[in-house]
Amino acid sequence: MNGSIKERITVITGGTKGIGFAIAERLAEAGAKVFICARDKVELKSALERLSQKGTVDGEVCDVRSEEQVKMMFAECERVFGGPDILINNAGMGYFGKTVEEMSGNEFRQTLETNLFGVFYTCHYAIPMMKARGGGYIINISSLAGQNAHPKMAAYNASKFGLNGFSEALMQEVRQDDIKVSYVCPGSVNTYFGGDTPSEEKMWQLQPADIAQVVMDLLSMPANALPSKVELRPSKPPVK
Repeated sequence: MNGSIKERITVITGGTKGIGFAIAERLAEAGAKVFICARDKVELKSALERLSQKGTVDGEVCDVRSEEQVKMMFAECERVFGGPDILINNAGMGYFGKTVEEMSGNEFRQTLETNLFGVFYTCHYAIPMMKARGGGYIINISSLAGQNAHPKMAAYNASKFGLNGFSEALMQEVRQDDIKVSYVCPGSVNTYFGGDTPSEEKMWQLQPADIAQVVMDLLSMPANALPSKVELRPSKPPVK
């Protein structure tokens, strides 16, 4: 993808809050046509109302664990705006504080289906649309947990380790089609993800706007340059 972000059609999964909403907000402000999706209809409606003050937006209820719903979501995006130029895979979930022994098979499956299968589905349907439009950019929001394993995080670790490998393979598959692929690995982010709560005490953590800035920087890179992986950490975590 080359040129300005203005008028670029962007699909963002998990775009109603946290990192996804911050990215949607920045892109809408920059003049992109932003299409967000999320599982919760009420949250989607609220996010679209707030984002509509920033620029051109639309959205669709979609559970990325469902290939059929992902297919329908892209069909709706194409109907409203056209095929995507940019895809931000941000939708994610995790169960924390449970050992492998304690975790249910359903919880493990949900994590992998959201964080890894969902990314496969969106890429599977976005890539031919991007090729038809002459190229594009896929940015997968991963985690430092995709390279650093922790106890009681096995499912989340597995999903993000898998996402990192998937992203690197995909990058090599589509680079000759003028489709860039990058994955961003943040450390601790001050959001509600995983049952966490944003607070003043946690302002040392990364903020959603920090990840949004990385996305904007990636999209503004020259056509000949590809930062395929970005690690992002809090600059001054508490001393243990």
